Amino acid sequence: MRKHIIAGNWKMNLTPNEAKALVEELAPKVQNSNCEVVVCPPAIDIQAVSEAIKGTNIQLGAQNVHWKENGAFTGEISAKMLLELGVKYAIVGHSERRQYFGETDETVNQRAKYALTSGLIPIICVGESLEIREAGTTNDFVSKQIVAALNGFSGQQVQSLVIAYEPIWAIGTGKTATSQEANDTILAIRNTIAKVFGKETAQNTRIQYGGSMNAKNASELMAMENIDGGLIGGASLKAEDFATICAVASK
Repeated sequence: MRKHIIAGNWKMNLTPNEAKALVEELAPKVQNSNCEVVVCPPAIDIQAVSEAIKGTNIQLGAQNVHWKENGAFTGEISAKMLLELGVKYAIVGHSERRQYFGETDETVNQRAKYALTSGLIPIICVGESLEIREAGTTNDFVSKQIVAALNGFSGQQVQSLVIAYEPIWAIGTGKTATSQEANDTILAIRNTIAKVFGKETAQNTRIQYGGSMNAKNASELMAMENIDGGLIGGASLKAEDFATICAVASK
Protein backbone atom coordinates (compact mmCIF):
# COMPACT_ATOMS: atom_id res chain seq x y z
CA MET A 1 0.00 0.00 0.00
CA ARG A 2 1.25 3.45 -0.92
CA LYS A 3 1.01 5.78 2.06
CA HIS A 4 -0.90 8.95 1.25
CA ILE A 5 1.07 12.19 1.45
CA ILE A 6 -0.39 15.67 1.82
CA ALA A 7 2.13 18.46 1.26
CA GLY A 8 1.40 22.16 1.68
CA ASN A 9 3.18 24.48 -0.74
CA TRP A 10 3.02 27.88 0.94
CA LYS A 11 4.65 29.60 -2.06
CA MET A 12 5.73 33.21 -1.31
CA ASN A 13 3.53 33.68 1.74
CA LEU A 14 4.02 34.19 5.49
CA THR A 15 6.79 35.77 7.51
CA PRO A 16 8.77 33.56 9.93
CA ASN A 17 6.51 34.57 12.82
CA GLU A 18 3.36 33.92 10.76
CA ALA A 19 4.74 30.56 9.64
CA LYS A 20 5.46 29.56 13.24
CA ALA A 21 1.92 30.52 14.28
CA LEU A 22 0.40 28.49 11.45
CA VAL A 23 2.21 25.24 12.26
CA GLU A 24 1.47 25.69 15.97
CA GLU A 25 -2.21 25.94 15.07
CA LEU A 26 -1.97 23.02 12.64
CA ALA A 27 -0.04 20.53 14.77
CA PRO A 28 -2.82 19.47 17.18
CA LYS A 29 -5.30 19.24 14.31
CA VAL A 30 -3.21 16.68 12.39
CA GLN A 31 -1.58 14.79 15.25
CA ASN A 32 -3.70 11.69 14.61
CA SER A 33 -3.32 11.69 10.83
CA ASN A 34 -2.45 8.38 9.19
CA CYS A 35 -1.14 10.12 6.10
CA GLU A 36 2.21 11.83 5.82
CA VAL A 37 1.86 15.55 6.57
CA VAL A 38 4.38 17.93 5.01
CA VAL A 39 4.67 21.73 4.97
CA CYS A 40 6.88 23.55 2.46
CA PRO A 41 7.44 27.14 3.63
CA PRO A 42 9.52 29.83 1.89
CA ALA A 43 13.24 29.37 2.51
CA ILE A 44 13.41 32.24 4.98
CA ASP A 45 10.79 30.51 7.16
CA ILE A 46 12.42 27.07 7.27
CA GLN A 47 14.41 27.67 10.48
CA ALA A 48 11.35 28.92 12.38
CA VAL A 49 9.14 26.09 11.12
CA SER A 50 11.82 23.48 11.85
CA GLU A 51 11.86 24.57 15.50
CA ALA A 52 8.06 24.79 15.73
CA ILE A 53 7.36 21.25 14.43
CA LYS A 54 9.73 19.46 16.81
CA GLY A 55 7.83 16.74 18.63
CA THR A 56 5.01 16.73 16.06
CA ASN A 57 4.24 14.43 13.13
CA ILE A 58 4.65 17.27 10.62
CA GLN A 59 7.50 16.85 8.13
CA LEU A 60 9.41 19.76 6.62
CA GLY A 61 9.85 20.46 2.92
CA ALA A 62 11.52 23.13 0.80
CA GLN A 63 10.17 24.75 -2.35
CA ASN A 64 13.34 24.25 -4.38
CA VAL A 65 16.87 22.88 -4.20
CA HIS A 66 19.97 23.36 -6.37
CA TRP A 67 21.92 20.61 -8.13
CA LYS A 68 25.29 21.57 -6.63
CA GLU A 69 26.50 21.36 -3.03
CA ASN A 70 27.87 24.92 -3.11
CA GLY A 71 29.22 27.56 -5.46
CA ALA A 72 28.47 30.84 -7.22
CA PHE A 73 24.70 30.39 -7.56
CA THR A 74 23.23 33.54 -6.05
CA GLY A 75 19.78 33.02 -4.59
CA GLU A 76 19.95 29.21 -4.65
CA ILE A 77 19.96 26.76 -1.75
CA SER A 78 21.79 23.45 -1.52
CA ALA A 79 20.58 20.12 -0.20
CA LYS A 80 23.27 20.22 2.49
CA MET A 81 21.90 23.51 3.83
CA LEU A 82 18.35 22.18 3.88
CA LEU A 83 19.28 18.89 5.54
CA GLU A 84 21.02 20.71 8.39
CA LEU A 85 17.70 22.42 9.18
CA GLY A 86 15.77 19.16 9.24
CA VAL A 87 14.24 19.37 5.78
CA LYS A 88 13.08 16.00 4.41
CA TYR A 89 11.33 16.91 1.12
CA ALA A 90 12.03 19.36 -1.71
CA ILE A 91 9.62 20.45 -4.43
CA VAL A 92 11.31 20.34 -7.82
CA GLY A 93 10.04 21.68 -11.14
CA HIS A 94 6.86 23.39 -10.00
CA SER A 95 5.11 25.01 -12.97
CA GLU A 96 5.70 28.46 -11.47
CA ARG A 97 9.44 27.75 -11.44
CA ARG A 98 9.21 26.59 -15.05
CA GLN A 99 7.04 29.53 -16.15
CA TYR A 100 8.68 32.43 -14.32
CA PHE A 101 12.26 31.34 -13.65
CA GLY A 102 13.31 29.36 -16.70
CA GLU A 103 13.25 25.89 -15.18
CA THR A 104 13.61 23.19 -17.86
CA ASP A 105 13.19 19.43 -17.97
CA GLU A 106 16.98 19.19 -17.81
CA THR A 107 17.37 21.33 -14.69
CA VAL A 108 14.43 19.55 -13.06
CA ASN A 109 16.26 16.28 -13.62
CA GLN A 110 19.50 17.71 -12.22
CA ARG A 111 17.82 19.12 -9.14
CA ALA A 112 15.84 15.94 -8.45
CA LYS A 113 18.84 13.69 -8.91
CA TYR A 114 21.09 15.70 -6.61
CA ALA A 115 18.36 16.07 -4.00
CA LEU A 116 17.80 12.33 -3.88
CA THR A 117 21.47 11.36 -3.76
CA SER A 118 21.98 13.96 -1.00
CA GLY A 119 19.28 12.47 1.22
CA LEU A 120 16.25 14.63 0.38
CA ILE A 121 13.05 13.26 -1.12
CA PRO A 122 12.13 15.24 -4.24
CA ILE A 123 8.51 16.01 -5.06
CA ILE A 124 8.77 16.27 -8.85
CA CYS A 125 6.03 18.36 -10.47
CA VAL A 126 4.65 17.80 -13.95
CA GLY A 127 1.58 19.18 -15.70
CA GLU A 128 0.09 20.64 -18.85
CA SER A 129 -1.22 24.00 -19.99
CA LEU A 130 -4.84 24.60 -20.94
CA GLU A 131 -3.86 24.59 -24.63
CA ILE A 132 -2.36 21.11 -24.32
CA ARG A 133 -5.38 19.85 -22.37
CA GLU A 134 -7.77 21.18 -25.01
CA ALA A 135 -5.66 19.70 -27.81
CA GLY A 136 -6.06 16.27 -26.23
CA THR A 137 -2.32 15.66 -25.86
CA THR A 138 -2.05 15.84 -22.07
CA ASN A 139 -0.92 12.25 -21.54
CA ASP A 140 1.82 12.45 -24.18
CA PHE A 141 3.10 15.77 -22.83
CA VAL A 142 3.15 14.71 -19.19
CA SER A 143 4.71 11.35 -20.04
CA LYS A 144 7.58 13.13 -21.80
CA GLN A 145 8.07 15.32 -18.73
CA ILE A 146 8.25 12.22 -16.54
CA VAL A 147 10.77 10.45 -18.77
CA ALA A 148 12.96 13.57 -18.81
CA ALA A 149 12.70 14.18 -15.08
CA LEU A 150 13.61 10.59 -14.21
CA ASN A 151 16.42 10.19 -16.74
CA GLY A 152 19.32 8.34 -15.12
CA PHE A 153 17.34 7.16 -12.09
CA SER A 154 17.07 3.55 -10.98
CA GLY A 155 13.75 1.90 -10.30
CA GLN A 156 14.56 1.79 -6.60
CA GLN A 157 15.25 5.53 -6.59
CA VAL A 158 11.97 6.27 -8.37
CA GLN A 159 10.03 4.34 -5.73
CA SER A 160 11.52 6.56 -3.01
CA LEU A 161 10.47 9.89 -4.52
CA VAL A 162 7.09 11.58 -5.05
CA ILE A 163 5.49 12.76 -8.29
CA ALA A 164 2.98 15.63 -8.25
CA TYR A 165 0.65 15.99 -11.22
CA GLU A 166 -0.43 19.62 -11.41
CA PRO A 167 -2.41 20.81 -14.42
CA ILE A 168 -1.08 24.34 -14.89
CA TRP A 169 -4.52 25.70 -15.75
CA ALA A 170 -5.83 24.59 -12.34
CA ILE A 171 -3.13 26.10 -10.14
CA GLY A 172 -4.40 29.05 -8.13
CA THR A 173 -7.38 29.52 -10.44
CA GLY A 174 -10.01 27.71 -8.42
CA LYS A 175 -10.47 25.37 -11.39
CA THR A 176 -9.88 21.70 -10.75
CA ALA A 177 -9.53 18.75 -13.06
CA THR A 178 -12.43 16.38 -12.50
CA SER A 179 -11.55 13.47 -10.29
CA GLN A 180 -11.70 11.18 -13.33
CA GLU A 181 -9.44 13.48 -15.41
CA ALA A 182 -6.92 13.64 -12.58
CA ASN A 183 -7.01 9.88 -12.05
CA ASP A 184 -6.67 9.14 -15.78
CA THR A 185 -3.61 11.39 -16.17
CA ILE A 186 -1.99 9.98 -13.05
CA LEU A 187 -2.65 6.49 -14.43
CA ALA A 188 -0.87 7.57 -17.63
CA ILE A 189 2.07 8.72 -15.51
CA ARG A 190 2.09 5.40 -13.69
CA ASN A 191 1.97 3.52 -16.99
CA THR A 192 4.92 5.55 -18.27
CA ILE A 193 6.91 4.67 -15.16
CA ALA A 194 5.97 1.02 -15.70
CA LYS A 195 7.27 1.08 -19.27
CA VAL A 196 10.61 2.55 -18.23
CA PHE A 197 11.17 1.02 -14.78
CA GLY A 198 8.76 -1.92 -14.53
CA LYS A 199 5.33 -2.52 -13.04
CA GLU A 200 6.55 -2.97 -9.46
CA THR A 201 8.21 0.44 -9.47
CA ALA A 202 5.08 2.01 -10.94
CA GLN A 203 2.84 0.45 -8.31
CA ASN A 204 5.10 1.59 -5.47
CA THR A 205 5.59 5.20 -6.60
CA ARG A 206 3.44 7.81 -4.88
CA ILE A 207 1.75 10.29 -7.20
CA GLN A 208 -0.08 13.30 -5.80
CA TYR A 209 -2.64 15.56 -7.41
CA GLY A 210 -2.13 19.31 -7.22
CA GLY A 211 -4.19 22.09 -8.70
CA SER A 212 -6.72 23.69 -6.36
CA MET A 213 -7.34 20.64 -4.18
CA ASN A 214 -9.21 21.95 -1.15
CA ALA A 215 -11.31 20.88 1.82
CA LYS A 216 -14.44 20.60 -0.33
CA ASN A 217 -13.15 18.51 -3.24
CA ALA A 218 -10.51 16.44 -1.45
CA SER A 219 -12.84 13.52 -0.70
CA GLU A 220 -13.80 13.00 -4.34
CA LEU A 221 -10.22 13.30 -5.56
CA MET A 222 -8.73 11.11 -2.84
CA ALA A 223 -11.30 8.38 -3.55
CA MET A 224 -9.64 7.72 -6.90
CA GLU A 225 -7.46 4.65 -7.13
CA ASN A 226 -4.30 6.26 -8.48
CA ILE A 227 -4.24 9.49 -6.44
CA ASP A 228 -1.92 9.12 -3.46
CA GLY A 229 -2.31 12.55 -1.90
CA GLY A 230 -2.16 16.21 -2.75
CA LEU A 231 0.25 19.08 -3.22
CA ILE A 232 -1.87 21.82 -1.69
CA GLY A 233 -1.52 25.52 -2.45
CA GLY A 234 -3.96 28.09 -1.03
CA ALA A 235 -5.76 25.67 1.29
CA SER A 236 -2.47 24.87 3.06
CA LEU A 237 -2.38 28.41 4.44
CA LYS A 238 -5.52 27.72 6.50
CA ALA A 239 -4.92 25.26 9.32
CA GLU A 240 -8.52 24.05 9.45
CA ASP A 241 -8.77 23.41 5.71
CA PHE A 242 -5.39 21.70 5.52
CA ALA A 243 -6.26 19.51 8.50
CA THR A 244 -9.54 18.53 6.80
CA ILE A 245 -7.63 17.41 3.71
CA CYS A 246 -5.22 15.42 5.88
CA ALA A 247 -8.19 13.76 7.60
CA VAL A 248 -9.63 12.75 4.23
CA ALA A 249 -6.28 11.31 3.16
CA SER A 250 -6.03 9.36 6.42
CA LYS A 251 -9.16 7.29 5.75
